[in-house]
Amino acid sequence: MTYMICAGEASGDLHASELISALRKQDPSADFLFLGGDMMAEASGKQPAVHYRDMAFMGVFDVVRNLSKVRKNLATAEKLLLDARPDALILVDYPSFNLRLAKLAYRHSIPTYYYISPKVWAWKEYRTAKIAKYCRRVLAIFPFEPDFYAKHGYDSCTYVGNPSVEEIDRKLAVAAASSHFRRNHNLHNDKPIIAIVPGSRLGEIKRNMPIMLEAAESFESDYQIVIAGAPGVEPQIYSATTKPVLFNSTMELMHHATAALVTSGTASLEAALAGVPQVVCYRHSGSRLTYAVMSRLLKIPYVTLPNLIAGRQIVPELLLHKCTADSVKNHLETILPNQPGRDEQLRGYEAIRRNLGITKAASTAAELILKDLQ
Repeated sequence: MTYMICAGEASGDLHASELISALRKQDPSADFLFLGGDMMAEASGKQPAVHYRDMAFMGVFDVVRNLSKVRKNLATAEKLLLDARPDALILVDYPSFNLRLAKLAYRHSIPTYYYISPKVWAWKEYRTAKIAKYCRRVLAIFPFEPDFYAKHGYDSCTYVGNPSVEEIDRKLAVAAASSHFRRNHNLHNDKPIIAIVPGSRLGEIKRNMPIMLEAAESFESDYQIVIAGAPGVEPQIYSATTKPVLFNSTMELMHHATAALVTSGTASLEAALAGVPQVVCYRHSGSRLTYAVMSRLLKIPYVTLPNLIAGRQIVPELLLHKCTADSVKNHLETILPNQPGRDEQLRGYEAIRRNLGITKAASTAAELILKDLQ
């Protein structure tokens, strides 16, 4: 069968690549068309019709500034869909773009599946109706999502497990087996590490990294500061700092870090699963007005995935105007060794793993898609 997959971000590229591998195991004749990244290319043996680095725009203003690119990408995706008429369209998050594609597929009777649902339980709840109309099944990666969809009259949402659990455990095993991490990256052997994980999009990196660095530098006499470089981002975006930047080594860095400053998103869950105490940052505009508006729009008590999965606050969330160098510094201090906040976070991480379970997400999702198509 032929599968078309659309992922518009780095995390989507990772998860979709695992799904491609699972589909190939269960369907030896599988052929793939996709919008995504290098990991999907490696798994499928093909190149993306559009690379996610040309799709990852953050926020309304970023989208408006790049509207011509967005329209071009959508036109490319729509032409690919109609020319190929795949047996299934599989969407990976990226809702504004993907729901337009789902609508077109629905009109042409192409079965559509959503693997990694948009965060409709957080905001833009109206998208639930579109997903229910256009998608045959939602393959959820958070255990609370099926109940959310059921409350909105949609009973075709199944929790398949969280892909980050097995992906991260696999990477952590590799990291633990490597005894030369510091030497390979020219890092100090005698200084513990504070990891800076500033995001995967240009806008996130530009807004969050300066604040993270300023906060972490207060501890530079005892710690070395190391930055996780985002895949698909040009190295010169980090040229303003002299701190070491490691590409394609984020999980290794987290494994060896004593603490981390992490931009809100998938990376916060990765840090929790890696067992590194963290402070979650999200500067964006830094506006109090934006914070007030968002607080009214959001339907959930927390923003970060670790807190949502645990059902209580495990990690501090410093959002918008609350994300200042001083506040980040103060919260970072509470999770360093011999501080009470550190042990409290680590106990919370154990609860997160229990709630996520050990189901293999990609394999389960592939099995459900094939069963439904057949």
